Amino acid sequence: MFWKMLKGALWRQKRKHLMIAFTVGLGVSLATALLGVMFDVGDKVNQELKTYGANLAVVPKGSSLMGDLYRLEDGSESGERLENDYILEDDLKKIKMIFWAFNIVDFTPYLTIEVQAGGETVPLTGAWFARHLTLPTGEEVDAGMTSLKSWWKLDGRPGDESDPTGVLVGRAAAAKLGLSPGSKFVVAPAGGPEVELTVRAVFDSGGEDDEGLFAPLALVQQMAGRPGLVQRAEVSALTTPDNELARRAAQNPGSLSRLEWDTWYCTAYISSIAYQIEEIMPGVRVKAIRRVAQSEGAILEKTQLMMILLTLLTLLCSALAISNLVTANVMERSVEIGLMKALGAGNFDVSLLVLSEMLVAAFAGGLAGYLAGLGLAQLIGLSVFGSTVAVKAVVAPVAALMVLAVTAVGSLPALRALLRLQPTEVLHGR
Repeated sequence: MFWKMLKGALWRQKRKHLMIAFTVGLGVSLATALLGVMFDVGDKVNQELKTYGANLAVVPKGSSLMGDLYRLEDGSESGERLENDYILEDDLKKIKMIFWAFNIVDFTPYLTIEVQAGGETVPLTGAWFARHLTLPTGEEVDAGMTSLKSWWKLDGRPGDESDPTGVLVGRAAAAKLGLSPGSKFVVAPAGGPEVELTVRAVFDSGGEDDEGLFAPLALVQQMAGRPGLVQRAEVSALTTPDNELARRAAQNPGSLSRLEWDTWYCTAYISSIAYQIEEIMPGVRVKAIRRVAQSEGAILEKTQLMMILLTLLTLLCSALAISNLVTANVMERSVEIGLMKALGAGNFDVSLLVLSEMLVAAFAGGLAGYLAGLGLAQLIGLSVFGSTVAVKAVVAPVAALMVLAVTAVGSLPALRALLRLQPTEVLHGR
């Protein structure tokens, strides 16, 4: 009997139930899309932020310790760098061999010397412009400054590894030396022969790099007499925002319990990636560029918080709309409900029938809304990030819980009105 009554009620009130289904579906679709983007937004935003520079600096261990103690930029008080103040260029391939190798987006080494040009002393930095590497594992990767510094504004063409004397000149240095794309000029390192260089592009970095020149690493190594050596490297890595565990590990990994250490090591915190690079390259120290790393974490947290608030607001609006629809439905059916009570149906029986109607309509709308929400999430991903959003398995049960919560909260006012309804008053037209 109950199922016949439920079927009959759904058919007689089909317009009302379709409106309830549509309301639930609309709310669930928006919430599903927002949750889908939220669960995937970490990687998306992180990938977008990688276009704005490195978040890890790799320096020789001896040089970094002396710099920390004496605030020197070199490895000795006299200003002369020692052999252990350099990193072997070939060792940098190991950066792509750590546990979180796939999170290493880009990296490039640097070697800086001072040269005389046009009567001025300017820094000349050697770097990989675009280097194709073959790792010991046989994997092939691309790395270099061209993609690491992708926000630089270039007037000319990017640096080219096949052009041994082509350089990039910072805007401030170009103004000082009177250079423009295509200009040829001569530089002379301290105690070395003059070298003629060609300006391939003038760049604007918006920072102190604008004061210097950038050339292929091999050329600067030859001018400095340091073949195969570099002073430092910058690494851009996809990371997880820091939490209390990551902050404790950054201060002292040895203070963690075994379980905490495993969790930290197997999570892409910036401190765990730095630790793994130091593990595979014992002669270096890896420092997080905190300004970049903290900005990434803050942006991700605020973005996810905004998604959560929008999801809750969407569900609240859906619950209010359902409340009005269900209450109106109960009021319109007051005579029918009063007759059911007069024939012996209790409050529980009537409430179960009405709530079952709402749940059937809500889950039908919720299923359609969930599928529409998945599609909407892909549209958001493509329009905002230029890529699709990964479908997370956790979204489906969360969507089901949202349908239950919205239906329950939206039905409460109607159920209260139903419980107060007296058969004698309704059947006598009062």
